[in-house]
Amino acid sequence: MKEKNIAFKLVPLMLAFFAMGFVDLVGTATNYVKDDLGLSDSMANLFPSMVFFWFLLCSVPTGMLMNRIGRRKTVLLSLAVTAVSLLIPIVNYSFVGMLLSFSLLGIGNAIMQVSINPLLSNVVSGKGLASSLTFGQFIKAIASFITPLIASWGATQFDNWRIMFPIFMVVAMAAVLFLGMTAIREDDEKSEASTFGQCFALLGDKMILLSFLGIMCHVGIDVGTNVTAPKLLIERLGMSLHDAVYATSVYFLFRTIGCFLGTFILAKCSSKPFFILSALSMALGFGGLFFLNDLYAIYICIALIGFGNSNIFPIIMSQALLRMPDKKNEVSGLMIMGLFGGTLFPLVMGFASDAMHSQAGALLVMAIGVVYLMLFAARLKK
Repeated sequence: MKEKNIAFKLVPLMLAFFAMGFVDLVGTATNYVKDDLGLSDSMANLFPSMVFFWFLLCSVPTGMLMNRIGRRKTVLLSLAVTAVSLLIPIVNYSFVGMLLSFSLLGIGNAIMQVSINPLLSNVVSGKGLASSLTFGQFIKAIASFITPLIASWGATQFDNWRIMFPIFMVVAMAAVLFLGMTAIREDDEKSEASTFGQCFALLGDKMILLSFLGIMCHVGIDVGTNVTAPKLLIERLGMSLHDAVYATSVYFLFRTIGCFLGTFILAKCSSKPFFILSALSMALGFGGLFFLNDLYAIYICIALIGFGNSNIFPIIMSQALLRMPDKKNEVSGLMIMGLFGGTLFPLVMGFASDAMHSQAGALLVMAIGVVYLMLFAARLKK
């Protein structure tokens, strides 16, 4: 009966994880909006920048908000904001409208990523938490993977790529409905509200600080690979942009596969050796990208990076949450603030590539992140 009750609560949570994946539509949408509105690269790049910018501003306040209204209500708020962000392109497709849409999408996603992980810990605890977080990331990865497919289908069948917005909005509203009808007991729901100073003071704990930096490296590698992989194919093989973008699909495909396999592996095995294996997989992938010039060999390297990076986030997050179980809200806020690395890494990678006149500069920056994760593995508990 207990397992059935847990499964019943997991369904709306996994639907929320699926809605979390809508944030990855910004990559696909940016290319279409750029063509539709005749924007320059610098103007179009404002859209993904706005998404990750809000992780810096909203993450810690969200952790404080959870102490006031509870985790479930905070997740519901994030889903409502996400639904509104998806409505805007339907009623006002313009530069300002899309900028507002992506801003709200970033705010909703930041709130969701902070609140849904500790909420999941109220349903699944102990050694099963890392596995459950990984399964949630698998569900999220499915949404990321199908986003360009839906946009392409809409453009081909209906001459309207924006059909994905009403489809995803309906899913977000369904998630609000199902989670709103699900009762989840939050033992520490009425904990005393923390101040900004108290939240950031948690970084004084060495493991929390190292975990924060690990999250920054994870998302930096994630965003960096999606940006750099097509450029690498263009630089090495002279491919057109249309053909080169399939490298991103390869990355997402193997990241999805990695999340799926990680769900079962982490349920049976210790997270530490699996984390080490994941870091080694990325190291092997980046090592190959430095000198390989064959299309399929490059695809294999990108696949290794996608598979390796698929389980880094849930393992680090679960370790951080279990480190301070009485401060889950604040810890979650700090960890999600680390997703701001998705803004910092591409900037540094751009400067490095310009300085070296090659995408090898970008690869070098991401490789430094992989080295950090390999060193971080020694700090993990079994």
